[in-house]
Amino acid sequence: MQLTRWNPRLRRGFQRNVFPTLMDDFFYPLNKSDSVSFNRSMPSVDIYEKDDKVYFEAEVPGFDKENLKVDVKGKVITLSGEKKEETEEKGESYRRERRYGSFERSFQLGFEAGDDAIEAKYENGILTVSITKPVEQQKKQIEIH
Repeated sequence: MQLTRWNPRLRRGFQRNVFPTLMDDFFYPLNKSDSVSFNRSMPSVDIYEKDDKVYFEAEVPGFDKENLKVDVKGKVITLSGEKKEETEEKGESYRRERRYGSFERSFQLGFEAGDDAIEAKYENGILTVSITKPVEQQKKQIEIH
């Protein structure tokens, strides 16, 4: 068996020359026809309970309010939206990092929500949905005698 002497300069050369190019080619397409699909990245959603409500807060920056939807059917809530690609011509070669397309995320509720129990608002790129729990699902504090 032949041993090869380790040379740290080779590793640094690889990191400095090959790795950045490889990563640039992989993550940052320079052709305007290449775009990153929004379906690969679903919006982050925080879910929490406070008082007698369940809250969903989804990060959806850059979306128009008209292109966001909140649907509730039975015990399932679905958040969805679409962000349309700009058609303005930018030039022959440019880098595109912003994402376009649509998303849909569904969550199971522990109860069925009535129509009047749901509120939604969109502010500063955050879609907030609050659902009031039915009376039978709300916490009750029992007085101790």
